[in-house]
Amino acid sequence: MEKQHSGRSSFSGKLGFVLSAAGASVGLGNIWRFPYLAAKYGGGIFLLIYILLAVTFGYTMIMAETALGRMTRKSPVGAFAASGKGRWRAFGGWINAVIPILIVPYYSVIGGWVIKYLVGYITGHGSELAQDGYFSSFIANGASVEIVFLLFTLLTLGIIFAGVRNGVERVSRMMMPVLVVLSVIIAAYSVTRPGALEGVKYFLVPNPTNFSWMTVVTAMGQMFYSLSIAMGILVTFGSYMKKDVSIEGSTKNVEIFDTLIAMMAGLMIIPAVFSFSGGDPDTLQAGPALMFITIPKVFESMELGSLVGVLFFVLVLFAAVTSSIALTESAVSTFEDELGWSRKKAAAVIGIIMVLLGSLSALGYGPLSGVTVIGMQFLDFFDFLTNSVMMPIAAIATCLLVTSVIGVEKIEEEVTQNGQPFRRKKVFNFMIRTLCPVFAAIILVSSVANALGWISM
Repeated sequence: MEKQHSGRSSFSGKLGFVLSAAGASVGLGNIWRFPYLAAKYGGGIFLLIYILLAVTFGYTMIMAETALGRMTRKSPVGAFAASGKGRWRAFGGWINAVIPILIVPYYSVIGGWVIKYLVGYITGHGSELAQDGYFSSFIANGASVEIVFLLFTLLTLGIIFAGVRNGVERVSRMMMPVLVVLSVIIAAYSVTRPGALEGVKYFLVPNPTNFSWMTVVTAMGQMFYSLSIAMGILVTFGSYMKKDVSIEGSTKNVEIFDTLIAMMAGLMIIPAVFSFSGGDPDTLQAGPALMFITIPKVFESMELGSLVGVLFFVLVLFAAVTSSIALTESAVSTFEDELGWSRKKAAAVIGIIMVLLGSLSALGYGPLSGVTVIGMQFLDFFDFLTNSVMMPIAAIATCLLVTSVIGVEKIEEEVTQNGQPFRRKKVFNFMIRTLCPVFAAIILVSSVANALGWISM
């Protein structure tokens, strides 16, 4: 594996970074959360607002985190500390570092669910998967859920043990093109179903009458999570980026990749559900209900449904794996940098944490269903803690670090090294100084208010 002069591992080049960062971004949130939100909050108008936010807010945060990582050659804790000591800097670094450590265990549980459904379709049990009550009975079976969770965890750790170049980058290079091809095939099949055209029009054609303030808030939140902002991932991946690679060019490619996959997910799911439900967008439910209850029923109603089911869950598994290795890599990098551990030791410790915390989530709907945290099952609690509370705070800390400590001029210097372009510099400067911290604060307040039942999103 090639090393930087500092001894730090690196991606082979721009493509390695782009595919790895896109792999981190393209995850379960794109496939089950984006279509649901698009359907609920106005279809085409939601998509338009999402794209506008992605090329402004999303672009700015990706640029800031990637440049910070490459500038310091450190994972989040070291990147924040590089500008000097201080409690809030240490807090900002560690909150960015801890987020992936808390996310990847429960994310791996959901990855295990995907394995279970993929095996079910491969073995010809698609009809069984579509039965009422199947998903509930499956997640209540602690042993079954724990086994598939451990399988997904071992898959992730195996890739991490292989290293940055031979593990993370190589797997992303293989999986992402396949994911794109599969999404195109499934979307093409979905949009040609009887009655699906109405779903296509609803999703792609903006209708101003469907606009509301919640459309903006939810699009903002989805973009935030979808692009892997404030998870420590982009700082870590930036630290692996070579100096001759264009940060802005790479960021643009990640933006395009993530948005196209989100659109493909919408075209895969919304028209198919519209066709299945006779045009009722309310059939699109949030989270697991969409992926593991509604979609199998849709496939069961289709010709070639079993084949489509196999292709779909292969796609979902690839998306889950690329995101889980990005989360795990960020956590491993922190232990390597801050504790001086070897990669194998860091990966082993992260593996233990994944098994311990993940088992709580895996068993939370079965043997541990009677144990809750602030009224939530373990999986729901970890999701709320990281996505609704910690990530917006981490983003605000990054904005403050760039504007108040490092200075946007230093970021510009890093971006424009070797004559590289910074075409959207004015957009970056305006967003990072003004709107990005405000948007992050809005996401924090609205997400917490929604979780507490004060508002409905």
